[in-house]
Amino acid sequence: MFNTKLKIVFLSILAMLVLFTIASSAPQIHSADKEPIANFDNDIYPVLKKHCQGCHNDKRKSGGFNLSKYKNLADIKKDMKTWERVADNLRTGDMPPPGKPKPSNQQLDVVNRWMDTQVFEFSCVGQKDPGKVTMRRLNRLEYNNTTRDLFGVNFKPAEEFPADDVGYGFDNIGDVLTMPPILMEKYLDAAEDITDMVYKNRFVFTKYLKVSSPEKVTSADFPKILEDIATKAYRRPATKDEVEKLVKLCEMLVKKGETPSNALKAGLQAILVSPKFLFHVEIDPDPNSTTPHKVNQFELAVRLSYFLWSTMPDALLFDLAKQNKLHDKGVLEEQVARMLKDPKAKAFTLNFPEQWLHLRNLKTINPDKAKFPTFTDALRDDMAKEAELFFEYITKENRSILELLDADYTFLNLRLATHYGIKNVSKPEFTKVTFTDNRRGGVLTQAGVLTITSNPTRTSPVKRGKWVLDNILGTPPPPPPPNVEELKEDDKALTGTLRQRMEQHRANPNCATCHLKMDALGFGLENFDPVGIWRDKDGDKPIDASGDLPGGEKFNGPAELRKILLTKSDLFAHCLCEKLLTYATGRGMERVDNCIIDTIVEKTKKDNFKMQDLIIEIVKSEPFQMRKAKRGPKS
Repeated sequence: MFNTKLKIVFLSILAMLVLFTIASSAPQIHSADKEPIANFDNDIYPVLKKHCQGCHNDKRKSGGFNLSKYKNLADIKKDMKTWERVADNLRTGDMPPPGKPKPSNQQLDVVNRWMDTQVFEFSCVGQKDPGKVTMRRLNRLEYNNTTRDLFGVNFKPAEEFPADDVGYGFDNIGDVLTMPPILMEKYLDAAEDITDMVYKNRFVFTKYLKVSSPEKVTSADFPKILEDIATKAYRRPATKDEVEKLVKLCEMLVKKGETPSNALKAGLQAILVSPKFLFHVEIDPDPNSTTPHKVNQFELAVRLSYFLWSTMPDALLFDLAKQNKLHDKGVLEEQVARMLKDPKAKAFTLNFPEQWLHLRNLKTINPDKAKFPTFTDALRDDMAKEAELFFEYITKENRSILELLDADYTFLNLRLATHYGIKNVSKPEFTKVTFTDNRRGGVLTQAGVLTITSNPTRTSPVKRGKWVLDNILGTPPPPPPPNVEELKEDDKALTGTLRQRMEQHRANPNCATCHLKMDALGFGLENFDPVGIWRDKDGDKPIDASGDLPGGEKFNGPAELRKILLTKSDLFAHCLCEKLLTYATGRGMERVDNCIIDTIVEKTKKDNFKMQDLIIEIVKSEPFQMRKAKRGPKS
């Protein structure tokens, strides 16, 4: 146990090390080489004038866009947000709208490449940019799993830590995983608790420290034990200097009267509060170079294990790293397949989809009890379990990711099947169930998603439509204009069905452009009530689940909506790949990453977008395999 004086010393050292480590890894943005491929006056402006400015001019300003005011590249660079939306609308094919003449594919290619290289300043030609990575600490899940595998203790000490902040939809993002002072204090407390537990359990002590009991520890044991634990904790071979410093700490405590056993405990605690344990540390071989380089073997093993297991590499990954084999593509493919079969892959198949699909919100959502008395905490858990088992099955069986959009099966127990009105399930355990009709299929029609995208008393086509744009198509709408109120439950000024009231509400021209697409997608799910039960009427009014999308597609009901979404498979694959890369690398994706994402989509499209194929291509991609030094040469 740390005494107060020693604890203060450790805390001070930890604070200085953390501040130094974070400062030394602060990202610096480097512009990509420019690749002039078109001239604005001759190649770009004529296309904009012919196909865009008829609606988006200083008089009409459709959708809030006035593209006639941009006369040159300098004008465009003053308003990057607008041109990001322009680029996205061209990429998705939303613009020009149906009925309007569209640019040729060659013209679109020229405009898109010009915007990439001249406006956003990157090129997809040549070596790909792996992006910038902020060194990140272990989040709470990773900390618990890593201490479990390091010492065999499984009491989840990180539950006492402050909640991890979320960025880009995930809780493992380096830019937002800050280090508040209270967390450093918690690290010290956790180090004490972990080592206390190891010392109390003789089986654990013997297995992990290779000594029969704490009482049998001698000073001669320090070097071997500390080197072994430090190597595992730092996720790479501990250096001679690192081991010597730990040994000297223990020997100093023995000289001051501590028993070898207590001194060793302090050494183990020192390892647990080291930034080398607490952070994903990656070293640049040449800090003065900004040329991208491959991460080393051990760093790749760490990236792989925290992506698929949320924990430290196991012995096999570590051995492959020692043998310099992990960069071999065949070895990587074998390891991904092996790791996804391992029980530890539950960390991925649970935590990725529950964050991607926003299903963590199920824990706090509370539908109106008077209107939905069958919604219980047990049913809430079942909804989350259905999505988890569904994603796990698609991942482990290497099914097509398109089954996430439309599948003729799901996983149900008796309670959830009863909620769905499905008769052929009789057991409380979850089992794979094949649908006998086309009402449901894929994550869009699962009760968990339908519940989190509803209001307490009624459905929300806006929330559901936005959820589809954000998480399925990867085309999130811009923020709503200021001073625009939401549709209120009891708005007396609006009358009729929900659809009619929303049409009156979006009469505001500032709202109409985004809501046309968002609301249509949401209304396609109107047959499902706020807790995901099928219905043909809302009160005494028939459900109208029809919709017209801006691209001209029409549908009536969730089955036809799902078929339309399947025709947008490239968009969905791009969206899911972006989410996976964000989760895998611990950083948000930037426009430059579209080069790599598009390449992965094209590769996996050849075999119908198999899930493990997508994961393997992500693991082999530049953002996962490489990094760029943060500091260039001093000027």
